[in-house]
Amino acid sequence: MIKLSIIRHRVVPVAVVDDAADAVPLARALARGGLPVLELTLRTPGALGGIANIRRECPEILVGAGTILTPVQVGEVIQAGAQFGLSPGINPAVVKAALEQGLFFIPGVMTPSDVEAALQLECRLLKFFPAVPAGGTAMLQALNSPFGHTGVEFVPLGGVSAQNMQDYLRLGCVPAVGGSWICERTLVREKRWGEITALAAEAVGLAAQLFSEEATPTTL
Repeated sequence: MIKLSIIRHRVVPVAVVDDAADAVPLARALARGGLPVLELTLRTPGALGGIANIRRECPEILVGAGTILTPVQVGEVIQAGAQFGLSPGINPAVVKAALEQGLFFIPGVMTPSDVEAALQLECRLLKFFPAVPAGGTAMLQALNSPFGHTGVEFVPLGGVSAQNMQDYLRLGCVPAVGGSWICERTLVREKRWGEITALAAEAVGLAAQLFSEEATPTTL
């Protein structure tokens, strides 16, 4: 199931790729760090080619497309091979296009009205964006109060970092976080694959540490 594959590592790296040729070494660098999953944002001409390159050369890596803003882009990312899609907000036309064409889709939400719109469209895994400016963990807890019983879950992105990712993952409504800090645009442009691998491994370690601690029984 795509949803489980997306959230199983607790962190989804998010990247802006200027050159499609950088997508494969980026994906491999992330995988070496323990994160064989990646969102490429549709903010550059190289994004679609990058998705296609990863699907062709790294079929073991789950790749999705972010910043999908139009129904036309839904078709484009599917043709490129994207296995899931995300948007910064919730556009009913985009969500319906994704559902009709079989693309697992995670729309962006920030307010109670956004969450209600997502539920109306039968979306329950939602991107909370921009996480920190929108109120961070306190806002997510507030949203979870009226909507938790519906089964909605949130993947926060926007200001999430190695320093605060555990705070988000401690919330029961957050199965994973989005991590643009792991493969920042400058790191990709300068082909600093070793640093990206190290940042991915650090994120994996922080998530593992958190859930290991939660699984450890307390003795009195």
